[in-house]
Amino acid sequence: MKSDIVRLKALDITKKQEMPTKKTLFWFRQDLRISDNPGLYEAAKQGAVMPVYIQDEKTAGDFKMGEASLWWLYHSLTDLNNSLNNTLNVYQGNAKEILLRLVKDNCMDAIYWNRCYEPQRIKEDTDIKSSFKAENIDCQSFNGSLLLEPWQVVKSDGNPYKVFTPFYQKGYLGISNIRRPLPKLEKLDLIKEQSNKTTITQLNLLSDKNWHKKIEPYWTIGEKGAREKLQTFLNEGLLYYKEGRNFPGKNNTSRLSPHLHFGEISPNQVWFEAATKGLVENHLRADLDCFLSELGWREFSYNLLYYFPDLPHKNLQSKFDMFPWENNLEDLKAWQQGQTGYPIVDAGMRELWQTGYMHNRVRMIVGSFLVKNLLLHWHHGEKWFWDCLVDADLANNSASWQWIAGCGADAAPYFRIFNPITQGEKFDPEGNYTRHFVPELANMPNKYLFRPWQAPVDILERAGVVLGYNYPKPIINLEFSRHRALEAFASLPKTSLSII
Repeated sequence: MKSDIVRLKALDITKKQEMPTKKTLFWFRQDLRISDNPGLYEAAKQGAVMPVYIQDEKTAGDFKMGEASLWWLYHSLTDLNNSLNNTLNVYQGNAKEILLRLVKDNCMDAIYWNRCYEPQRIKEDTDIKSSFKAENIDCQSFNGSLLLEPWQVVKSDGNPYKVFTPFYQKGYLGISNIRRPLPKLEKLDLIKEQSNKTTITQLNLLSDKNWHKKIEPYWTIGEKGAREKLQTFLNEGLLYYKEGRNFPGKNNTSRLSPHLHFGEISPNQVWFEAATKGLVENHLRADLDCFLSELGWREFSYNLLYYFPDLPHKNLQSKFDMFPWENNLEDLKAWQQGQTGYPIVDAGMRELWQTGYMHNRVRMIVGSFLVKNLLLHWHHGEKWFWDCLVDADLANNSASWQWIAGCGADAAPYFRIFNPITQGEKFDPEGNYTRHFVPELANMPNKYLFRPWQAPVDILERAGVVLGYNYPKPIINLEFSRHRALEAFASLPKTSLSII
């Protein structure tokens, strides 16, 4: 029996004309927006659209969304549903089974979606597309998540790039290769399946512990929030971005990463609006080039995941399979809780816990401390970030952790071990960031803020700091840990550093 359906107009129609009769199911995934959404745009051109979102955690396997991502997803879906005049059809279960049923029961003529690039998603998409084509159903996918597809930026011999600079120079210098954002949709005739009673709340995306309440004030989730975040950055953060992005106490980072991951804004929109701003105002050119290259790093990470699908699990440089990792779970717990005794490290880990986010410079510092000072496997850091970050992204998370561990593509040299004392003094010189997230040290003078164990007793007393009581002593000696790390790296086979 065919399901009852209702058509609702979600956007104002500015041109009066007959809508085509074709009905298309559009499957939302990591593209939770209406503007510059290639798959949705093409579906709307064909006629009526049934907007669908499916929560399919079983197919996700080892990479089910972490709690922070689920919290973000709940609010992003709610915002999208509001934009669609409450016509978003949400389901829970096996995506393939649900999509086949929806197309059959509602006499859909076609099914469209935007591509995802995680290995399991690619496998799933291939299977679903094959099933629909076997039924002679029009089934098409589009690029709504990347500036360029992974197969568009390869070396002359067809092999993928393993170093960022030539990758970026090949595909991203200039804008001729990159799609401009699509014009605004003029009409969107939406279909609501009345027989489906599942609501966004019933997807059970929110933790019953309500831990997410503490991070809510930091974010405005959804397409409008993403647009506002971009404009704020272009107006207030792009100037001095090249240098300012390294200082966690300054407002020179865009904080667009979760909006990009969930597709509340497209990389094309970010690229062209930033380029327009930077090219009009010549004094922003160096800052613009640096910002665009960061979008390029996002593309590079996806390229690596596409061509090396074991990226989340396997060292790209196989000699690291023999690395002598430690297994000190107490050190791991101290790192996770921001109780290492190294203030800039603890500030970063507490920022992550309190906001669902961490400044990029500090991510490198805490990552280096975990894998090089504590000699704990990068998998521990990857998993913790996956659960705690609102911008947890399989490609970026995996590539970044392999970079800091020295075992990935274009990786940090093994001897590059960030010193958390000098990093704090250099990049948080006034201590505003550190004091905010480590309030126990709020009254410490700058001279000893990042090395409180070296402060004289009277200074500690005046600051109200009792090491080992209200702030921990360092869990490891930096000099010892550095020498230990260098010895561990030196023990690896003297083989080529080339990937695979």
